[in-house]
Amino acid sequence: MNSSTRFLKVDMVKSFRLMSQLGDLGSGAGKGGGGGGSIREAGGAFGKQEAAREEEYFYKQQREQLQKLKNDLKDEISFHEEQIKRHQEAISRHNTRVNELDKAQ
Repeated sequence: MNSSTRFLKVDMVKSFRLMSQLGDLGSGAGKGGGGGGSIREAGGAFGKQEAAREEEYFYKQQREQLQKLKNDLKDEISFHEEQIKRHQEAISRHNTRVNELDKAQ
C-alpha cells in the first residue's frame, strides 16, 4: 500500500466522525450554516423523509468504504505473509548452504 492510499483511508475514518455534528435531522436548516435544500429547510414529514434517505445513502456508502478498507487490509496481510514465507525459505536455503560449506572444510 502506498502512502497516498494510507492517507485516503485516514481521511475516510475522519469523515465518519464528522457525521456526528448533524443536528436534528429533517427539522429544517442544519447547524453547519447551510440550508440543505428547500425540502430540508421546510422541515416536516418530507424533510424527515429526505433526511432519512440521505442518512441511508451515507450509511451504505460508509459501509462500502469500510468493506473496501477491510479487503485492502486483508490483501496487504496476504502479501506480507507471502513475503515472510519467501524470506523463511531463503533463510533455510542459506543455512543449508552454510552447513554444506562447514562440512566441506
